Parts: sequence; structure tokens; C-alpha cells
Amino acid sequence: MVIAATPDISFLIPAYNAADTLAECLASLQQQSRSNWQAVVVDDGSIDRTWEVLEAVAKTDSRIHPARQPNAGAAAARNHAARLAAAPLLCMLDADDWLDPTFIESMLPVAEDTSPPVLAYCAYRRVAPGGRLMRVEQPPALAGDAAKREFSSFCALAIHTVVFPKSLFERLGGMDETLQTGEEWELWLRMAFAGAEFRRVEQCLAFYRMKAGSLSGDPLKLVRDAVRVTTKAEALRMQEELSADGPETGWMTPALSQLRMLAWAACARLDPAPDVATLAALLPEIPDLAGQEGFLVEVILHGLRTGLLADGDDDLIDALAKWQPTFLSLIHLIERHSFPGTGRKIIETIGWHLTAGNLLRSFTLGNLQVVSVELGRLARIPKSKQADTLVMHAFSADEHVGSFVGPFWGDLSIRAQIRLIMQEMQAEEHLQTPRTLAYAGSWTREALRGYRAFGGLIIRSGRRRGRLERLLAHVAREALLASAPSDKQDNDARLSAILRDIRRGLSPSVRHAAGIKPEKDKRASAVHSEEDYWQDIFERPDPWNYLSVYEQVKYAQTLSLIPPGIDKTLELACAEGIFTEKLAQKVGHLTAIDISQRAIARAIERCRGHDNVELRVLDFVKQDLPPEQDLIICSEVLYYLKDEEMLAEACRKMAAALKPGGRLITAHAHIRQDEPGRTGFDWGHPFGVATIKQVLIEEARLALEETIDTELYAIHRFRKAAVTDPVLRVEPHGTPMDVDVAKHIIRGPAGVSRQAAWTTEVTNSVPILMYHRIAEDGPAALRRFRTPTQMFRKQMQFLRRHGYYAVTAPTLTNLFRSGRPIQGRPVMLTFDDAYLDFRTNAYPILAENDLSADVFVVTDKVGGRSDWDSAHGEPAALMSWPDIQALHQKGVSFGSHLASHTPVSAIDNDALLTEAMLSRHALQSRLGATVEAIALPYGATDFRVPGILALAGYGIGFTTRPATASFSDNLFALPRLEVRGDRPLEAFPELIGLPGEFIG
Repeated sequence: MVIAATPDISFLIPAYNAADTLAECLASLQQQSRSNWQAVVVDDGSIDRTWEVLEAVAKTDSRIHPARQPNAGAAAARNHAARLAAAPLLCMLDADDWLDPTFIESMLPVAEDTSPPVLAYCAYRRVAPGGRLMRVEQPPALAGDAAKREFSSFCALAIHTVVFPKSLFERLGGMDETLQTGEEWELWLRMAFAGAEFRRVEQCLAFYRMKAGSLSGDPLKLVRDAVRVTTKAEALRMQEELSADGPETGWMTPALSQLRMLAWAACARLDPAPDVATLAALLPEIPDLAGQEGFLVEVILHGLRTGLLADGDDDLIDALAKWQPTFLSLIHLIERHSFPGTGRKIIETIGWHLTAGNLLRSFTLGNLQVVSVELGRLARIPKSKQADTLVMHAFSADEHVGSFVGPFWGDLSIRAQIRLIMQEMQAEEHLQTPRTLAYAGSWTREALRGYRAFGGLIIRSGRRRGRLERLLAHVAREALLASAPSDKQDNDARLSAILRDIRRGLSPSVRHAAGIKPEKDKRASAVHSEEDYWQDIFERPDPWNYLSVYEQVKYAQTLSLIPPGIDKTLELACAEGIFTEKLAQKVGHLTAIDISQRAIARAIERCRGHDNVELRVLDFVKQDLPPEQDLIICSEVLYYLKDEEMLAEACRKMAAALKPGGRLITAHAHIRQDEPGRTGFDWGHPFGVATIKQVLIEEARLALEETIDTELYAIHRFRKAAVTDPVLRVEPHGTPMDVDVAKHIIRGPAGVSRQAAWTTEVTNSVPILMYHRIAEDGPAALRRFRTPTQMFRKQMQFLRRHGYYAVTAPTLTNLFRSGRPIQGRPVMLTFDDAYLDFRTNAYPILAENDLSADVFVVTDKVGGRSDWDSAHGEPAALMSWPDIQALHQKGVSFGSHLASHTPVSAIDNDALLTEAMLSRHALQSRLGATVEAIALPYGATDFRVPGILALAGYGIGFTTRPATASFSDNLFALPRLEVRGDRPLEAFPELIGLPGEFIG
């Protein structure tokens, strides 16, 4: 007989009718590598031979302490056992489970009866009734608040995988005896909120016997008790004031946790199949599972593997008839309470998981039909009645040669399969050419259709062999298709009929809308001289909008620096005389010069009537200046000089033309290249006002007398004499500014210029930013979709400062299709729904930052309001067709947001194809331009959608999946980064990939 010493650990073992398994359970303790243990076994009113078996084992091993009680349930039996336990550490072991021989040796050094108490836990394996070991089930990491979070949602640990202090168990009052299931879950939850620390032992040390009729397998009891435990968890969370807001916290709502248990229990207990509606009636609330599809798929698959004792996915496919009815009932429940299409995503994800495990298996799961074909044995495949989505895998001599995923319209005739293999999988080289008269006749007909191409190859010289091979391949492909069996019910025939019916309903396309003409290419032909360059600039009057408020304020500030009593004055680069006319009223005699004959001609006309003005053509860089001037005015011209050497020479020339004591007034902009740490223009000049000022002081020995400095430019007055204590005046510049000026302004501290990024950086990805409204006011529930105007302005200024340039959908399509690295820092700016505030608030800010955008239009709602938002408050106004057409002519790109703003996953194949084509047709007719882009409402998409959009004529599509778009993405499912209006401004740099950069 084994004699017991004072034990280090006590095992609490309830035994109810456990005569068949109890001896094996206790034997796993007797085989432990450490022997200093105790087992307290409580017979919970068994009616079989459990007590006799227990007594017999206990007589030979004093470490086993037998006890009896009337049947009261497992929780009561464990509490009874705990009161009899002699060790400081406890472990709860069921009478039909067992432990690895190293369990005590591995777990005891980790668990501690300290403050705070420490619990040790490990992995386990389920064991099928025949003794087959199933996959290891790894528990999650439970450090810190993770234990509270995980146990608030589900039972993260198997009961016999945990070693814990007896003192903690007693302090918490033991197990809740009112629970029939999940009593250990509720205990772990209370321990977590009591401050216990959970430490994982990285080994699989426990085994769980699967058996029919287990209480823990009763779905009704599992769901009922899960509601109780999760409700208690929510109360504990609120009591501790732990935040559960936002997906980043990882906390699940009680409703989601309860539905999680329902889904697992329904899938794990299929015989007899549970009534999903009856289980759902136990839940206080059924949540929207949109966005949680992947999580629920894991729960469902785990439940199926557990209930079916499945080793692999093939086992699940074999048992499809057994579990599909319950699964589809669960999907129906989810669809009734979730965003449209949520159930479809779950079906597709599970179907894809199953087919990925074995591409050779064919099956139908709900609306998804998976077929596997051998190219050497093609045969007609009927379409399942409920299927609208096809996954087709093609094999040639056991080699996988391609797959197709897309919409499903009709039966797969041999011809339909061949078309998919050739056009969608591009695996035509694996097809076998049939040796039939039908094929020979088809080949001849196709060759005759291409007789002109053959003739061209015969009479032309050059590289004919490659072209001939391609032509013959084309003839062979078309002949193979033409000779393959098909019928009026196959996939291709039904699709052709649907497309024909849709096109009949479309009015003739307006290829070129009246009044919309391509913008004239204004790029000048090669310029051979400075004179030619400036003549071209002045081809149209006032090319820089000198009559704008911005320029007029600058003129007034310049005039304010002219001291009284000035007689002889020289104005350099007078352009068309707009400033000259004002200057003539402040001085005695004025000579105004410019390099452009056109400019001088207009200036003469403007200044007619000013007898003190002399206007002439003169290149002040190459020619001598009139001497003995009292004042020289030089504005916005010196940074056109090619380098500082030429600038210094011009400055010396100006200084030489002044009388002693004469003044020079210059007005020039702050240029980012010159002053990278301050707001300025990104014109491609070699220097700006800072360098000009310095050269004038150093090279020309002029003294700075007074300065007017603004955010964008500085006006300096120099004197050809000694000056002390120059005066500085800081003044505002004029507003509003002309867009052609504003778009060159870079605001804030140093960044990266577009030119520098273009020449030094390449990328294989593009951030696509998603906006909705740019506005201050609106329903509180829609706050995340509304970016305040000033916040948007700072975001656009940030992009401009860091060298980003905007690409639109057509450009992005070409870039991604080319597969070549993209130069510089591209960004795409997208705006969903075509709100009116895009025109009033967003577009002016985009224009002033030299950025363009893509706007996605709900074509049936144009000119109306966003009625899809009406549940949250007053719907916002949408742009009209004239608004859209005017912005289109200004360079804004427009795409479809469908016609009705319905999520595509909620629309059947025919309706989706129709709506996509009608929406595209409406845009093209109104804009007189090709439309290839579509953004899917709510970002919803599924396996069918890319194929349907391609059939509708689109070339690129956008979702709301949060990621940066890259070459590896499907062109019809590009991700976008949502710019949320309820996030702080500082979140924007991190979103764009520049965390910590200045934005405010």
C-alpha cells in the first residue's frame, strides 16, 4: 500500500456513474513523476459500481481519499472535495479524464499561493471514444487584463488544465452550485477579477475524453448558463470601470459572447440536431455580426470539429449533409439580425477553408458550389439550385493548373468549362485538342474568318513567325470553344441572355456629351531664348492675375515703403503695367522696363495719360540699366535667375544704377527650397527672398532699411548708404488667393518636396484615403463619417508638405496593371456618396493644395439626399448633375457608388449586374467620358462581385478593408484607409504611415 505524506497538490474529482473510467483516471495520478499528491474523490450519488471501484483503489493507496454525497451536481461535489483537501494547491479533474505523467512536475513550480495568487495552466487534447487523439488545443495568453477580457467572453481553459491556490478558492466561496455547465468558467472569471495572475505552461499535459450524453454537450444548458456568466462578467467590468469601447480594446459585448456560445454549441451537438431558434430565444439580444465574420468562422469550425470528432477538413466535407442544415439555420439567424451579406461572407469563408484543405473535393455549401475538374475527363456539371457563386479548380494529370472564383449563372457545359479554363485561369496549354470532325470544321471556319490576317503575314516581311504562332493559337482556341458541347441552359448562354436584356434597356450611350471638349494642350513648343519664353508667358493678358486681392495687397504694402520726394524711378520687370500705373502716382519720373514686347505693349496702353511714365523693352540681366536712379523697384523676378552668381551680378548692377542715398525696394516670396523650415512656395526656383536679401546686403553693399514680412513673402527697402537699426513690420497677406497661387504653398515645418520624393523614392503601394462628408454639422451617430473643414485643410496641407501627389482611378489602374515600381509618394483621395459639401468645402481645399480626388456617385440619388442615413437624423444634401459635370471639367474623377446605395452582398447576381451597368451608363452619359471605377457601398463585397463588376465594364473597384493598396491586391477589391472625423488630427500622420510627424 502507498502511504501518503503531506501532499503538495490535491485533485478534486467528482464521480457520477464513473465506474468505467475512474480507475484509469486515478492511474494517471499514480503514474505521476512526483508522488506527493492527494486525490479527493466524491461519489455524487452514483447508481452504478463507482463506489466499489473507488473503495478498491483507495484501499491500496492512502493518497486517494474517498467520500460520498447524494447527487447534487459536479459543482457541489467539487466544493465538498475542496473542504476535504489537505494541500495548498488544487486541481479539478473529472473522473473520465486523465493527465500526463509529468503534469505535477511541470505545473507545481509555476503555481503559487502568494499575493497576488498565481495560477498555472496548460494545453490539452480531446480524445475520441475510440481513443484517437485529436489536435492539441492551445489556450490564449492571459497576462494582465487579458484574463478578465477572455473569461468575460468564453471559457478559455479546460477544467483539469489549471492548478490554483486553495486559499483563493475558499476566499471566493468555491464554485457556483446553481450552474449546471460552465461552473469552472465562472470560477476562472471571478479569480481573474480578484487579481489572480495566470501563467501558461507551454506543454500539453491534460486529456479530455469525448463521450455521448455529456451534460456539457447540452446546447440549451450551455447557452442558458453562458448568458448568466457573461452577464456577471459585464457587471464586474463595469464595477472596475474597465473600458470596452472600440475594437482595439479586444473586449466583446455580452451579446456577442452569448451568440458565440450559441454558434459553438449548435455546431458541436448535431445528433440530435439542436433547434437554433429555440437556442436564440435564450439570448437577451442578438448582435450584428458584420465585421466579426472571420471570428465566428473560427468558432463554427471548432464546434464542428469537436462535435464530429474530425481530424481534418475532409471529415467535415464527408459529414456535410449532417451539419449543413443546422449551419444554414444559424446563418439565417445571423442574416436576420446583421448587416446584409454577413451570412454570405461566413458561408464563403468556411467554404474556402474547406476547399483549400483539399482542392480535389467537390461540394455545395449554401449558395457556394465548389467543383473540381480533370481536364482530360471534362463532363457537364449541373448547377445546384441555390448556388450563385462558383469555385472551380482545374487539374491536369493531378497537377493543379488554376482556379476560378466568381458568379455562377447556369450549368457548366464542357464549353463553359473550357472558356473558364482559357479566359479566366489562362491555362489553355493544358487543354487537349480533340481529334474530331467537329473540331476540324470549327478550325477551318475560324481560319477562314482570319484569312486577311494570314494574307498579311504572307505579303509582309519582318518578324512573322511569332505573329503566325499567336494567330494559329487564337484560331485553335476559338475552334476548341466552338466545337465543345453547350446548350441554352449553360452558364455562358444564360449570362449572354441576361446581358442582352440589360443592354436593351439602356438608351444609346452618349460617347461625347455636347459642350464637353478635351482641354487644349497648353504646353509651349520648344523655347529657344529668354525673350521667347516671356513672350509665350504673356500670350494671354494678366497671366498671374495681378488684379487679385493677394497681389493688390502686396502692391499697397510695396507703395507704403516709398519715401516722399522720390523723383527718378526705375521699375524692373513691369509686366503689363498694373503696378506701374499705381507707382506713377507716387514718384516724379518713372522708367518701366520688361523683356516681353507683348507685356510692354499692354503696359503702354494701360499707362496712357501718365506723362511721367516711359516704357521700354529691356533685358536688365544682359543690358545696362539707366543710371542715377533715386529708386529702383524689383518685384517677383530675381528668383528667375539661374544661379546665385547671376543673382549677385544683377544685384551689383542695380546698386550701381542707384544714386548715393538712393533706395532699392524688392518684393519676393519665401521659397521652401530656400527656407525649408517655414511656410513658403514650392516653385522650382533655385532660391527665394532669404537668399536675395542676403546677396543684396553682401554683394552690393546695400544696407537694409525696412522690411514688411508676411507669411508668404517679404518686401525689403535697401539704401545705398549706412543704416542702423532696420525696421521690421509683420503684416498679413491678402486673401482670398487665386488657386493657381495657393496650390504652390507648402505650410508648416520642413517636409519632403514632391520633386525630391519623385527622384529618390519608389513604392509598390498606394494609400487610398476614404472620406465621406467634409462638414461641421450633422447627426451625432454619423460623427465618424464627417471631417471638419479645418481638420481636412490641415490633412491636405500635411500631404502637400510631405511630397504626396494625388492619383485618380484611371492612373492607379494603369500603375497597378503595369507592375512597375511607382515613383515618388502617390496618394489617392476618395469621397463616397457625392455629398454637396464636397463641392462647397472639400474641392476648394483640394485645389489650393494641388490635389485631385475621386468621388463615387449614387446615381439614382443625384440631386437628392442621403436617405440611407435617415435612421440617424436629417439626411445630407447630395450634388446635382450640373455640380458633378462642372467638377468633372475641373479634373475631378467620378466613379459609381451603384444606383441605390445597397450593399452588394444583399443583391442577387442578375440584379447586381443590372444595377452596376445602369449606374455606369448614367455617369458616362452625363459626363461624356469613360467610367471604370466603382466603390462598393459600405465596402461590402464577396466572391461574386469582382466578376460581375468586370462584366459591367468596370476596371477597378474599392472596398473599405483597412489597408494600404498594393500590387498584390485584386483590382476589384482594393482596400482603403478610412479617415475618421471622430479621431484627433494627430491620428492622420500615423494613418498615412508617418507617425509622429507634425500636422497641427
